[in-house]
Amino acid sequence: MKQFSTALIAAAATMLCGTALANSGPSKDDAVAMVKKGVAFLKANGVDKAYAEITAKNPQFIDRDLYLVVYGLDGKCLAHGANTKQVGKELIELTDIDGKYFVKERVALVKSKPAGVWQDYKFTNPVSKKIEQKVMYCEKVGETALCGGVYP
Repeated sequence: MKQFSTALIAAAATMLCGTALANSGPSKDDAVAMVKKGVAFLKANGVDKAYAEITAKNPQFIDRDLYLVVYGLDGKCLAHGANTKQVGKELIELTDIDGKYFVKERVALVKSKPAGVWQDYKFTNPVSKKIEQKVMYCEKVGETALCGGVYP
């Protein structure tokens, strides 16, 4: 009986550790805080410096799979903390795996609620390299959408 109890406890501990590891990514609160940090940095340092720091993957704007991205309200990518190849490109017609025009939707959401909006879509997680559900928090800053998202 003692061996069975020990095995049961070990199995439970393994399951709990696995769950903790699976949920060890940044939270929605972390995304909001990161976006607010990006907005403050942009306002304090200007567009050029902020976009350069975000795109350069400055550690203050990266937290595991959480990073910042900035789009013009026309859908042009102005800064991207995970994929420098997207910077400078018109991405308004970009779709996720389900055909959702997520950049177009994001821009429309920010125009309608500048103080902050959440958006759901699917995207490749830069850590796992798998397409996963993602939730993106965005705030309107001038004529841009500054966003950060997490994989719940």
